[in-house]
Amino acid sequence: MTTSPATAPSALSIAQLSFEDDGSALTFTAYGRPIATYTYKPTDDQYESPRPFFHPLTTLGGDEVTISRPWDHVWHKGLSWALPNVGRHNFWGGATYTRATEYANLDNNGAMTHESFTGIDQSGAGITVSESLTWTSQEGEPVITETRRFSVQLLEDANGSDTAAAYVILFETRMNNISGGDIQIGSPTTEGRDNAGYGGLFWRGPRSFTGGEFRSQDAAGTDEFMGSRSPWVAFTGKHDGTCRSSTIAFLEDPSNPGAPNQWFARSSIFACLGSAPFFSEEVPLREGSPLTYRYAVVIADGGVDTGRAAALAAAADAALRSWR
Repeated sequence: MTTSPATAPSALSIAQLSFEDDGSALTFTAYGRPIATYTYKPTDDQYESPRPFFHPLTTLGGDEVTISRPWDHVWHKGLSWALPNVGRHNFWGGATYTRATEYANLDNNGAMTHESFTGIDQSGAGITVSESLTWTSQEGEPVITETRRFSVQLLEDANGSDTAAAYVILFETRMNNISGGDIQIGSPTTEGRDNAGYGGLFWRGPRSFTGGEFRSQDAAGTDEFMGSRSPWVAFTGKHDGTCRSSTIAFLEDPSNPGAPNQWFARSSIFACLGSAPFFSEEVPLREGSPLTYRYAVVIADGGVDTGRAAALAAAADAALRSWR
């Protein structure tokens, strides 16, 4: 991705960022307004594969860009790391798709359980949270330990304004197999269902975003983005009530295994976008060989043309590269 530094936003000071912890969720505030809530102790049913998630996420202007527990897929949770085919386990929620059963309720819905926050650092460009989690089977047996980090950072406007144009959530996961045997991580597509390679860092948008537009560095469109590969993808939708537009953009770290990954992208049924590193090929998770994935997710007021989308992606890329 090449974008002129003169047009790319950069990270702002954290002076306008703060957070609160109520014992089950962290809420991040910018300019005195809540922008992101991270629920780390969910109360969801086992069928929904309980796991930490971000919801609500709002733009800096106050428009909400996530939905949680939609009636059609109650296991969709705003923005979350979720994997449907982890060996025999489902850490996505709902029914599991396999070659032998197609979609079936297999009593295999695991949970990602928060163990502790190992650090919350406010000394850098944003607020960075480090977290330890254990993934367990439906029977309660340990499968994976995860070291997770995420950071909330403001992005300044390209014209140098002191007011942020957008913010970014940087996300990193390191998964370590403790199950006692090798695990193949895949998707319904690796099990034979065409174009259903979901699983990864997944976002579900509001109902009003249905019919919105995807954009990459090479193209713009709707459902044809399903399964595509590109360093970043942006989605713009419109809100009921305010009738304003908002944009969410995903960028993948080029050092991720298999990068660039395929994207799970829908517009016409409902708005969703997810990194899908296991879309069409299984990836082994072996004991002693952890898998690490890193992403940036930008939340911005307004729509984007190719230039603004590229500038936001460049800002996210710069933030992700400097976040170590």
